Amino acid sequence: MKRYARDFLGTAVGTFITACGLSFFLVPNRMNDGGLTGLAVVLHYLAHLPIGPLVFVLNVPLIAAVSYLIGMPFVVRTLMGVTLLSVWLAVLPQHAVTKDLLLAALYGGVLSGTGLGVVFRVGGSTGGTDLVARVLRHFTNTSMGAGLLGTDTVVIAATALLFGLRLGMYSAVALFVGTRVVDLIQEGLDFRREALVISERGEEIAQEVIRRMGRGVTMLSGHGAYTQTERPVALIVISRSEVQDLKDIVYHLDRDAFLIISTVHEVLGEGFKELEGRRRAGFRRRP
Repeated sequence: MKRYARDFLGTAVGTFITACGLSFFLVPNRMNDGGLTGLAVVLHYLAHLPIGPLVFVLNVPLIAAVSYLIGMPFVVRTLMGVTLLSVWLAVLPQHAVTKDLLLAALYGGVLSGTGLGVVFRVGGSTGGTDLVARVLRHFTNTSMGAGLLGTDTVVIAATALLFGLRLGMYSAVALFVGTRVVDLIQEGLDFRREALVISERGEEIAQEVIRRMGRGVTMLSGHGAYTQTERPVALIVISRSEVQDLKDIVYHLDRDAFLIISTVHEVLGEGFKELEGRRRAGFRRRP
């Protein structure tokens, strides 16, 4: 019961943030970030219909059409997300915080993407182009990626055609920013460093890392294509502040070692964030 309450709260907060991005930045400036919500914005200005009900009306038939494809649990979550987003869009006033189109596109995209990322993190959905893409894939064998790109492209193109190329281009900026923010929220903000140490003294380096840094080390087997020799490879995940400590250890034990350090977006497991998960049906993409 506690989990369902958390999911509902997360969906409510996420859809509210998304609605703020639309109501205070994108919609008043005749811009959108693609999807069925973007189509609702276009229809809002063409037919002078309220956006909240339009979002609901556009999504519900599609949810019903693909319900047998995605399963009832995800249908319920999607209906909840669509309903909450529609309510927030109906309640919030359409008031432009800024008339600067670039700022509106950037902040609208950030807020919209942040809200959607929060919804997706709790396993929810706000419907949208993923439903269209699923229908297209089922009846035409079109891939999900092509269906999503095609649907968003049509909506942005319609914006450019009806409201001018300038607004269409800024809408594309909002779509790009929102998509990147969704990925950032999904992948996590707690960036870590992954280190690969290739050295003949790999075992000694691993033991020193364990002793001095308290970090676990996974030993892999590497084969040098040029030297045709086997060498141990130490895989270590550390925080940004520990990079210099690792460099010092490797430097003092083997100055000929090959050290590769890269950024990872999220690390789950012992010593880092707890690994949590659940089985989630269906798919989660942009609205």
